[in-house]
Amino acid sequence: MSDYYSKFLSAERLKLCYDLAPPRISQYLTEEVNFIKQKINAGDYVLELGCGYGRVLEAIRLETKYLFGIDNALENLSYGQKKFLSSGGCFLSTMNAFNLGFHSKIFDLVFCIQNGISAFGGDTELLIKEAIRITKPGGLVLFSSYSDKFWDHRLEWFKIQADYKLIGEIDNDLTGNGTIVCKDGFRATTFNEEKFILLTSGINNEVKTYEIDESSVFCEILA
Repeated sequence: MSDYYSKFLSAERLKLCYDLAPPRISQYLTEEVNFIKQKINAGDYVLELGCGYGRVLEAIRLETKYLFGIDNALENLSYGQKKFLSSGGCFLSTMNAFNLGFHSKIFDLVFCIQNGISAFGGDTELLIKEAIRITKPGGLVLFSSYSDKFWDHRLEWFKIQADYKLIGEIDNDLTGNGTIVCKDGFRATTFNEEKFILLTSGINNEVKTYEIDESSVFCEILA
């Protein structure tokens, strides 16, 4: 998983990114969570890959009592456990999403949203295969990225983060076509529907894509 977030953008700094979100970004974040909620049944075992400080887990904690989250930044998990998840009911662990320390076929839903598939870096095909491995037959794996229609709003949000020095200065020469590059080495790409279809073309599972709110694209894989 990418070291950028664990080194420079975790805990309070990561939370500030969301606190600074303009209204249209807040709507996008809410709609992503609402989509996840629709996929959870009471009693489901649910895992979030790249859970950060628990923003999404906190929002879905009433949907099922079996919530799990992994992240590669211990600072994120410590901050989230103290500030958001202190009442229990959610199990957090530092773990590499490309080499998950779970037995096979134990989760009903595994998800990674808000463009985590880009933020992690690494072998995205391996990431997807690992997520499928730990999901029960008939369960779901969900990844999301940004819709092409959302580019202007996304770029505005990242410029705000740069102004607050949460990320480096935007490199305008290298930024565009779905990719945001900062002068400190930060780089965020995008997976649209076509890229998700291409990425999953090597697996035999049923795959569907959805555009939500003209802001995010979900890739849904049936395990």
